[in-house]
Parts: sequence; structure tokens; C-alpha cells
Amino acid sequence: MARIAIKAAVVERPGAPFQIERLEIDPPGPGQVLVRIRACGICHTDMVMRDGALPIPFPVVLGHEGAGIVEAVGSGVRHVGPGDAVLLSFHSCGVCPACHVHQPGYCSDFVPRNFLGIRQPGEGGLWRGGAPVGGNIFGQSAFASHALAHRDNVVKVDADLPLELLAPLGCGIQTGAGTVLETLRVAPGESIAILGAGAVGLSALMAAVIAGAGRIAVIDRHPHRLDLARELGATQAAGDLADLDGLFDYIVDTTGVLALLGPAVARLAQRGTLALVAAYPPGTGVLDAAAVMSMGRRIVGVVEGGVDPQRFIPRLIGYYREGRLPVDRLVRCYDFADVEAAFGLSQDGYVVKAVLCL
Repeated sequence: MARIAIKAAVVERPGAPFQIERLEIDPPGPGQVLVRIRACGICHTDMVMRDGALPIPFPVVLGHEGAGIVEAVGSGVRHVGPGDAVLLSFHSCGVCPACHVHQPGYCSDFVPRNFLGIRQPGEGGLWRGGAPVGGNIFGQSAFASHALAHRDNVVKVDADLPLELLAPLGCGIQTGAGTVLETLRVAPGESIAILGAGAVGLSALMAAVIAGAGRIAVIDRHPHRLDLARELGATQAAGDLADLDGLFDYIVDTTGVLALLGPAVARLAQRGTLALVAAYPPGTGVLDAAAVMSMGRRIVGVVEGGVDPQRFIPRLIGYYREGRLPVDRLVRCYDFADVEAAFGLSQDGYVVKAVLCL
């Protein structure tokens, strides 16, 4: 199989706009899966990478909430084949201690496989006029008509499912829902506050409802998002943490705003847990150690919800089919050619989850 021509949204340098270009993509190498992309969600991490705040290889093709149809598979791939509908998630090595216990978000090789665009020997990539283009971001680079993914981050789904709605399950939705259901394991009647009502925060909210949580509070600076939070099951929604009532068994921060973390610790009940889910600047101490120690409070970092996508995405699909994960309330679809506009609407908070459709 020879290289094929594709279209892709290329970012030439940090902070540059997306440009739709013609590229070439290799056939799938060992363990790879060539996917015809039908939809790809826009995640806040795409914005961080586009702006050069993470170590990605420019020029680059981003996109890590892909969904589509398998066109070809490389050697060693047996769980999917041509014609299968699939959702794409993050990439992991599959052999380190974390992967061995189904915690691939903490893979020892997570950074090179998801941010650096490093390919293993024999794996295919992206090309422009004979020169390589940065790809393999989160093991997919799905802001394109075609993407090369891997056997570990390709999840087969039923053909009748709406890929444009479920594409975000591969990152944002599983991060929020997984944090609540798998990492924290919120029990019926327990209280939780969620900081931020974006896609991750509202997914955490929906998961808290599924878990049967008691008080479910949400804070956000956008009134329309707070209205949606109430409709999805929040018992309290406010613009500021100080406006919430009482202490909480769990607090989930999806904002990455360092100034919120100290006040969040102070609002934890005895033996309460603060989950750090967002992207944070390194090296900044903002927490009161005495407030953590003296009340037996816990702080846990969470990557991708602390889940194994091969196990957890089918579970999310089950909730969706039951009507308990109404992701359609979050998603707004945009034509692939409108990638710049979709990013702008996502960044200013107007859209909760923008999805590019091809």
C-alpha cells in the first residue's frame, strides 16, 4: 500500500492559525490502524499545544478525540478491521507497570507517545512535499481526513452510533466521568463540587448523577454553562466557590486556575479529596500543607480520568444508550473547514464541546 493524499489542519509554528493543506500519509506499520476520520472533538489541550506550551513537533497536525472508520490495519492488529467504526483515545506502551494494571494514563512513556510525536521503528507518519510533518499526537493527530492510530488507542464501537456526538469520549468525556466513577469512586449520597463547567466538568457532573451523589455543586464564570449544569443535575450552581454552601467530600478542579486550589482545600470535609484534573503551570506552591494534614485531606492528580479506554469507553457508551450520559447537550458540530472559528468559539466559552465533522 502506497502513501495516500489527505487533507489536514496544519499549525506551522506556535500560535499560528490552522491551515487546511494537502499532505500524504503512510500505510499503517506494525500495530497501526489507518482511520478515515468522520469527526474529531476540540479539547483545551489542543489549544495549549497549538500555542506551544507543550513540547510538540512543529509544523504539526493536532486532534486527539477522533472517530471514524477503519480503512486498513498493520501487522499485529486483530481487534479491528476495515469497515469497523472506532473511537480514538490516548496512546500508551502497553507493557510498563501502569499499563499492566490498566492505568495507561500513567504510562511511563506517556509524554513521548502523546506529545512528542515519536514513532516506533516501522510506523508510518505524515509528509508534505517529501518532508515530515509532526503527527502521532496522542497517537492519532485526527484533525485530518485520515489518521494513523494504534491498536491500544483504537476502540471498536457499534456501527449505529453517532460518531460526531461520541468522538469526545476518547478524552474530555472520559476524563471528567472517569475521575468521578473510577478514580474517586464517588458513592451514593456523597457530596461533590466541580470547578469549571466545560466538557470535562459537565462530564464529571453527569457521572456524579450516575453515581447517585447527594449535593452536586458546580462553579463557572459563564451563566449559560451554569444553566446547563442545573439542567444536567447540579443541585447548586454559582459563579464563585465562596457562594457554595458547606463542605464537600470531593472537589474536582477542571479549571487549572491556581488561585482556586487553596480555597478548594479549605472547602473539603474531613478526609475529603481534591482531584486535580486540569493542566497546571509547574513549580508553583499554592497549597496549605497544614490544612491538608490536619484534616486527613487528600490531593490526587488525575490523567484521562484514571481509566483504561478499552474498558471504560464501552461503559460510557452503555450510559449513553440508557440516556444517562446526554453528551448531545454538550456538543456542537462544525465543518472541518471552519476549524479556526470553532477553536475561537471554544476558547471564549461560547461552546462547551466543539466537534469538527468531515
